[in-house]
Amino acid sequence: EIASCLVGSEMCIRDRMREHTGGMKQIRVELINTGTEILLGSIVNTNAAWLGNRLFEAGFRVERETVVPDGYAINEAMRESARRADIVIVSGGLGPTSDDVTREALCDVCGVDMHRDEQVAERLKSYFERRGISIAECNFKQAMVPDGAAVLENSNGTAPGLVMPASGSLPMFILLPGPPSELKPMVEQSVMPLLEDLADEDIPHLRVFRLVGIGESDLQELVDDSLHQVEGLEVAYCARIGEVDVRLVGSEVALKQGEARLRILAGAYVLTPAGVSLEKAVVLHLAEQGLKVATAESCTGGLIAKRITDVPGSSGVFEFGWVTYADRAKTKMLGVPEDILKLHGAVSEPVVKAMAEGALDRSGADVAVAVSGIAGPGGGSPEKPVGTVWLAWAFRGGETRTEMMLYPRDRGSFRQMVSQKALAGLLDARRREQVTE
Repeated sequence: EIASCLVGSEMCIRDRMREHTGGMKQIRVELINTGTEILLGSIVNTNAAWLGNRLFEAGFRVERETVVPDGYAINEAMRESARRADIVIVSGGLGPTSDDVTREALCDVCGVDMHRDEQVAERLKSYFERRGISIAECNFKQAMVPDGAAVLENSNGTAPGLVMPASGSLPMFILLPGPPSELKPMVEQSVMPLLEDLADEDIPHLRVFRLVGIGESDLQELVDDSLHQVEGLEVAYCARIGEVDVRLVGSEVALKQGEARLRILAGAYVLTPAGVSLEKAVVLHLAEQGLKVATAESCTGGLIAKRITDVPGSSGVFEFGWVTYADRAKTKMLGVPEDILKLHGAVSEPVVKAMAEGALDRSGADVAVAVSGIAGPGGGSPEKPVGTVWLAWAFRGGETRTEMMLYPRDRGSFRQMVSQKALAGLLDARRREQVTE
């Protein structure tokens, strides 16, 4: 049904591309996501991120994404996208309720009527019968199909997808259900086979390198000019708390040249393997060295240990972790002397040093990291303002390294930044130890 419905659609899309660009350029894809709950912030729009990545893997670049509320705002969004794109993918608005009007919007934009598809209606009846539920009449709204459209079966829900072939001045429209558990299988089973003949033969490749220990602006100053000298290489940066991603897009030849230049200029900051998270890089590094790590945390409340244990296989390198928030916990569990706490305070170099060495001794690990700081918003002083943190890394048979940092940020960002620094220090300190050996 789909194949027969789409005869001539590929040629129409190619004709549109020539008309818009003057030659055979990459197919322009746009996404439209419907749902008032997305705009209200009630849910995160994971569909757009997943579709963008999945389409890129198949050789398509999403050029624009639009989010509209439930209702007839979808009509205008579809008309706008139709003027620019060759393929428009819409998610959401295919359910049985009054605010699900994506089918009606497609009919309006394409100038067609709808008809009831009896095969879809029978599948809806069977779906509810298998679950012992009587079907409400409004559910048959999902059996209405725009004239000329093909139906994409939904094996995980009630709302079928729809494909309207490209024709004349109109692009191909692909309508998908909103729930990710329904959208993703439909894309894999029906949409990807449909689009594979349209994908560029010269599919661009993506490689992401994650760097820690350098800021976004400093990194750009260091590598940008050199990377942009590589022909056909697209370069972009994405900064997060305590790390920067460098995204390279291009042919395999361009990517190899770009990676070589990046590693020569900023190799000391690049996590290995390429693109892994900091916590995974730490776990892999410790596993390769045959080392065990322990954590002693105050201000981060266990976040460092959580990030390590989020990595599969972390049990091979992590066995002990302490959250010693109160002073008496530092003394009782890690052996921090009470007189040091009274003299210097919990957020101090002597205390965090004693925490790391206590964790190392009690765990039997090879390396321990400890942190103690003032996350805020209260608790600071002129001598120790909010955002002050002391970190320590203790190595069995080696010296304990300490460092004081100031991160005057909100509580969540502070904790994330401290955990970044603590994890990165495990790599840095070990490398220095290897050099001295």
